[in-house]
Amino acid sequence: MIKLVLSDMDGTFLNNHGDYNRELFQEVKQLMQDKNVVFAPVTGKQCERVEELFGDDAADFWILGDSATRIKHHGEFVYESLLSNKLGLEIIQLLEEISLEHTVIACTREGAVIKDTLSSEEEAIVRGSYAQIKKVSHFHEITDDFVKITIHDPHLRCMETREKLSPFFESAYIVASEAAWIDIANANVHKGTTVEALQRMLNVTPEETMVFGDGYNDIELMVRGKYSFAMRNAVDAVKDVANYITRSNHEDAVMKTIRDVLSLQK
Repeated sequence: MIKLVLSDMDGTFLNNHGDYNRELFQEVKQLMQDKNVVFAPVTGKQCERVEELFGDDAADFWILGDSATRIKHHGEFVYESLLSNKLGLEIIQLLEEISLEHTVIACTREGAVIKDTLSSEEEAIVRGSYAQIKKVSHFHEITDDFVKITIHDPHLRCMETREKLSPFFESAYIVASEAAWIDIANANVHKGTTVEALQRMLNVTPEETMVFGDGYNDIELMVRGKYSFAMRNAVDAVKDVANYITRSNHEDAVMKTIRDVLSLQK
């Protein structure tokens, strides 16, 4: 009996235009409500950006946002794990020594912080995932602890950049979800650990959980649900650990799979 459905957003739930079939979602949302199934987006996007995407539909969601470093429900953060300010600034310093051509997005409880010199093209990409944004001339202006640090590299060098961050592999969780993106969170904090925390809150087991993902940062997510689905467009590493493979994100595959499976559930 499935009680919890978790889905990554970009490349999984959202189509290639960063949107979703809203009419179909109303049908699927009603089905989940009828079956008493909880829906939880698990995403690198800011929780507030997820709320923007879904509008009123997000009111009852459990949102595992900011690369699953926080859980938001009914407008309140019920879980979070932060990087210390000192450690975060040390990581950012190394990132800027590695290259000034990638975009550093430093996320605190107050929102995403970016450089005021960022190009309009890169700022538009940032705003696709973050609703609350602040600009600074230097990241050392940040005095708060970090929710996470994200890097966007339009030159697609994130796999190489991650290896250069090896001095921090023990003190932080660092994953290149794809060639253009790196997420950095507190040590041992990733989609798998945060989903585990949510499962404890809801008293739901992995055997009662369905998950969907496509990127390297979804590998840990796959092991938290017996009904684990990799997208057809997923990287091979995710397909290797998932129990099932569904259609691509551009075919409304998450919603159609939820509908088909829950329709068989009494």
